[in-house]
Amino acid sequence: MTPRVRHAERADLPRVAELAALHAVYERAAPPAPDLAERLAVLLFDTPAPRLRCLVAELPDGELAGYASCAPEVSTWEGSEYLHMDCLFLTPGHRGLGIGPLLMDAVVDEARRLGIAEVQWQTPAWNEGAARFYDRLGARAKEKLRYSLRVVG
Repeated sequence: MTPRVRHAERADLPRVAELAALHAVYERAAPPAPDLAERLAVLLFDTPAPRLRCLVAELPDGELAGYASCAPEVSTWEGSEYLHMDCLFLTPGHRGLGIGPLLMDAVVDEARRLGIAEVQWQTPAWNEGAARFYDRLGARAKEKLRYSLRVVG
């Protein structure tokens, strides 16, 4: 039986937070906030116009093997919106089984549903497996440096 991709439900958020923690380890990044599931609940369910979308890959036995998250953003240069895919992650044992393309298809479908014509994302330069995967999908990389500036107070 094939895994299915669906929108995350509130009950999925503890597992999504676990997957995000595994994703952070994989990308050699700082761990997510300890209350990530609660923070995601606010962004996904507890506002009148939810800003974030989260899709999960559910195996036939009910296990969540991965997730993708995305949110509409604006390109000043294009004068239009694009869907920014912030995360796409599958647990190591579930890579190469066709689940990644299912998640990508769901993200593209989400863009279509929102009337958005482009999806953008990034991956670490060292993540050659992800780059090969995205290249096989027909995506093209753009070289940029990503900066982050913490704003306090």
